Amino acid sequence: MAVFRTGDWALARRILAGGGARLKGAVATALRQEAHVLRKEVVEGITKQAPGGQAFSPLAATTLAARALKGFGGTKALIRRGDLRNSITVVVEGDEAFVGVLRKARGRGGSSLANVAETQEFGAGPFVVPMTPKMRRFLFVLLKKAGIEPSSSGGGKGVVVIRIPPRPFLRPAFEAFKKGVQKRFLGRIARAIGLRV
Repeated sequence: MAVFRTGDWALARRILAGGGARLKGAVATALRQEAHVLRKEVVEGITKQAPGGQAFSPLAATTLAARALKGFGGTKALIRRGDLRNSITVVVEGDEAFVGVLRKARGRGGSSLANVAETQEFGAGPFVVPMTPKMRRFLFVLLKKAGIEPSSSGGGKGVVVIRIPPRPFLRPAFEAFKKGVQKRFLGRIARAIGLRV
C-alpha cells in the first residue's frame, strides 16, 4: 500500500517542531494586539464623538454654560480634561484581555473614573437635590448664561432635579469591534507561526 502526501510537508514539520511554545506565543501576541486595537477604537470613538459609529447627543446648553463658568472650554461630551478618555486601559493576563477603566483609576480631582465611566455609559438619576441660596444664585447665573429664561424670581425654596443621560462609549465600540475580530485574530496567529494567509 502506497502513501501519497499532498501539501507543504516541510512547512508542517517546521510548525510542529516549534509547536506548543510558538503557538502559545502567537496567541498571546495576537490577543494583546487585538486588545490594543479595541482600546484605540474606544479612545477614537470618544475623540470623534461617535463610538462604534453612534454619535453622542450634543451637550445641553446648561452643561456648556456650567463648563464656561468653571473655566472649561470645548463642546465635546466626555472630554472636559481628558481624564476619562486617558484612563481607558488594556490588561492582558493569560488568555484573557480587559479593555476599560480600572476600578483604581482616579481623575485629577481624586474622583473614581470607574464611577464616572459607569455613569456616562448607563446614565444616572433622577436625583432630587434641595437648593441652598448659593445654589439658587449659581443656577440663575447658569440659566442666564445658557440663554434660558428662569421660571421664577428665585425667592422661594425649591429643589433641582438632576438627570445624567446615558452616553455609551464602551458598548458601541465593543459591538463594532466584534465584526471581523475572529478573522483578524486567526490571521495574526497564522502570520506569527509562518502560515500564508
